[in-house]
Amino acid sequence: MRAISRRRALLLGGLGAAATVAGGAGLWWTATSRFSPEAGGGFTEPEVLRSIDGQLKVRLEASPVSVPLGGLQATILGYNGSVPGPTLRVRGGDTLQIELVNNLGVPTNLHVHGLHVSPQGNGDNVFVTVRPGQSFSYEHRLSADHPPGTYWYHPHHHGMVADQVSAGLFGAIIVDEEDAPAVSRERILVISDLTLDGTGALAEATPMDRMLGREGQLVLVNGHSNPELSARPGERERWRIVNTCVARYLRLRLEGKQWELLGIDLARLPAPQMVDELLLAPGNRADVLVTAGEGVSALRSTYYNRGSMAGMMGPAARRGDAGGAGDLVLATFSVSGNPATAPPAPPTSARPAPEDLRTAVVAARRQLTLATGMGRGMGMGMMEFTINGRTFDPDRTNTVVAAGTVEEWTLLNPSPMDHPFHLHVWPMQVVEEAGTATDSVTWRDVVNIPANGQVKVRVSFTGFTGRSVYHCHILDHEDQGMMGVIDVR
Repeated sequence: MRAISRRRALLLGGLGAAATVAGGAGLWWTATSRFSPEAGGGFTEPEVLRSIDGQLKVRLEASPVSVPLGGLQATILGYNGSVPGPTLRVRGGDTLQIELVNNLGVPTNLHVHGLHVSPQGNGDNVFVTVRPGQSFSYEHRLSADHPPGTYWYHPHHHGMVADQVSAGLFGAIIVDEEDAPAVSRERILVISDLTLDGTGALAEATPMDRMLGREGQLVLVNGHSNPELSARPGERERWRIVNTCVARYLRLRLEGKQWELLGIDLARLPAPQMVDELLLAPGNRADVLVTAGEGVSALRSTYYNRGSMAGMMGPAARRGDAGGAGDLVLATFSVSGNPATAPPAPPTSARPAPEDLRTAVVAARRQLTLATGMGRGMGMGMMEFTINGRTFDPDRTNTVVAAGTVEEWTLLNPSPMDHPFHLHVWPMQVVEEAGTATDSVTWRDVVNIPANGQVKVRVSFTGFTGRSVYHCHILDHEDQGMMGVIDVR
């Protein structure tokens, strides 16, 4: 029998306590118990909440939930009783009001990932703490020209982010566009992973999980294991794919088919681009068109080597199959029936070309180094995760930027693992990778920095002032200090 940890009992609140009682009754399985998920079942999507007359008011309750996952009743976390939480659909110029209610046993808060909104007050303010039993009212005012696209929301209370996101607290945000391509249907695919024990309870993350960045043994699409998506030949679908995993990179392929890529993160390409595969770092999103052809295809995530700590911590730090290596089937796309009339081909986008900062006047150049090393005074085998040699301190400002200016940042990663870099509020234009200048306008809000590599970005600090953060989006690394504070003023 295995005792539940205090950390997990607090996280799960009432359901954690109930699980402890069940353990005392002999129903709690050991840490070595294996959970074998049942695959299949129909594809479902979260509830969709849309803005009306320029406003969307929602109440999000973060609570323990008991939901079926892969054929087992799982004890996890969710917003409004579901995993993922509801999808929030708004337009440029809208106001998004969210009342966050904390029914957990630990503090939480809410970050609207990728949205270009104010970080101050009750905006996208990661320094807010919503304590157990309390609530907080957020308000996000989107500019009329806010980039349309696929975004998402999740907790951002430092030290607890990985635990809460991996447990099920996340949901999609869609900023709709006026020039949407004609499609037979649109689907939202929110991809997550977690590890359960034999009873369906959340497995405790090990110290090694936290060092490497945990990768769950169960990979889900909208909370389901390998759901089946059905279509008729000739139909064109739009898939909005969100990588909410704590540390897992998704190298996606649709067996035997090509995708038409509309964009990644907030970016929309001038015209769809044919691609065979997509690489989404944790936090990235993709917007693709899929044309249905007769037959059955698997949506797969193939192995991506994001590095390891093996050279620094010994062979035990190598990730094996339990860390998610290998070929995963995420969903099945079944196409049959009478052929459908295909929608007209998507036109070249009529929207203005995205801003190109490569010719902008640069007010400052900075270098940010995301590093890992043996922690000072942390004990044998413990790692330290830093940016420019410092771990996160909410009371210290690491970077001060003049509002209205453009800066160029060189992002360095001398560590043996990839680090996906995320800057809140202000998107980044990638201008150089591995010393080679880009030949197109590429905007991201999560930029992957390969192991022992570097990426150069430019940022226009317009629209808003205030304190926010930048960090590694391997959320275990963020929780352990790989985050800095930026103040735009």
